[in-house]
Amino acid sequence: MTTKKIIKAGSIFLLAVLMTGIVSAQDKVVDQIVAIVGGNIILKSDIEKMYMDQQAQGMTSDGDMKCEILENFLVDKLLVAEAELDTLITVTPNQVNQQMDAQIQTYLAYFGSEQAVENYFKKPLASIRAEMQEVIRNQILSQQMQQKIVQDVTATPSEVRAYYRNLPEEEIPVIPTQYEYAQITMRPEISLEEENRVKAELRQLKQRIEEGSSFAAMAVMYSEGPSANDGGEIGYQGRAELAPNYAAAAFNLRDNQVSNVVESEFGYHIIQLIDKRGEKVNTRHILMKPKISDDAKEQAFSRLDSLANMIRKEEIPFSEAARLFSSDKNTRNNGGIAINPNTMSSKFTVEELDGDVSKILTNLKINEISDPFETIDPESRQTVFKIVKLVDKTEGHKANLQDDYQQLANQFLAQKKEKVLKNWITEKQADTYIRIDETYANCNFEFNNWMK
Repeated sequence: MTTKKIIKAGSIFLLAVLMTGIVSAQDKVVDQIVAIVGGNIILKSDIEKMYMDQQAQGMTSDGDMKCEILENFLVDKLLVAEAELDTLITVTPNQVNQQMDAQIQTYLAYFGSEQAVENYFKKPLASIRAEMQEVIRNQILSQQMQQKIVQDVTATPSEVRAYYRNLPEEEIPVIPTQYEYAQITMRPEISLEEENRVKAELRQLKQRIEEGSSFAAMAVMYSEGPSANDGGEIGYQGRAELAPNYAAAAFNLRDNQVSNVVESEFGYHIIQLIDKRGEKVNTRHILMKPKISDDAKEQAFSRLDSLANMIRKEEIPFSEAARLFSSDKNTRNNGGIAINPNTMSSKFTVEELDGDVSKILTNLKINEISDPFETIDPESRQTVFKIVKLVDKTEGHKANLQDDYQQLANQFLAQKKEKVLKNWITEKQADTYIRIDETYANCNFEFNNWMK
């Protein structure tokens, strides 16, 4: 096991930690205390549950996985114990609630529905939230302590250059092939008659709900949104997380009140307020999307095809055409240049590209413009047509300072922080009360001083 495994906070591991905390609280088949770090305990059931989760996810290890899990918990508890002594580190109820809301959404995505989450934990969502409080609080303490330990660690250009020069040939990272592209997106026009049909249906549903029908039941039957199976409920979200028109309507509702028809980039909605908590609201909605006719699709394809030909003939620059005609708000004011949300750069690996875009882009030459193609907008989930232009392509290669300085700097800084954290753990082992059950005496821990 390496220190990277200990300090890495991957989403699957965090999900398993929270599941462990909740499930072990409800099902302590084995409740033996196997370790104490400061005033924090680790139960055998914690380790067993995490072990089962990791096996279910197909995770493997070259060593003893249960020993590695225990050491991950030991490091986490060490960070929490130190954070509780630090008067400058605090965790507010708002921080806990925000992370809890985000984690509930992760559960819903992981299991598929609120009912599936409740079935897994064998209890209502309200009880799950209550039991998550302490688990999340400790997780935030651990993260804040870790950030404080490495907050002053920096990497200077001379250090990065020296790091690169001293890297063995086989350890120089390989940079995969990367693509930079621009796009123009065009939405097929929807007829006024079709828009009016959808709005009329939603008004009828609102009337039925106000006459006593269940909003959640209506959502299951009629909503075209991903939350339909959950009765239209989307969980606690702030204004910035919601479409502007949706947010404006939702925050003006009273408990259980149903909105008038609201238009957003996703379609048309009626919204019901379930609860308001601080700057977040929990709502359910019924979403209906106007149907796009074949004629409208043909017209969008034809308009975009004509625009592509004008660009190829240099009658209008691609960037200007994107600004004037593209319906994609994220790229039209940037000359159509797409930005990778993972790195906030304009470079994408094949794996990071949208599947439909990837199939087209990887067959283009630099500065070549594609024919129009039909795809689904990843945000609105609406049918759109696109043309893409391959702006640049960087072939896969071993990293060098001229082209890949930032990647090398990030790698060096991560290793430097890892070393600082490792030294901190070693120092804190010496002056923190730690006891580990003898059944784990033969574990080959990365840090040697757990057993005292």
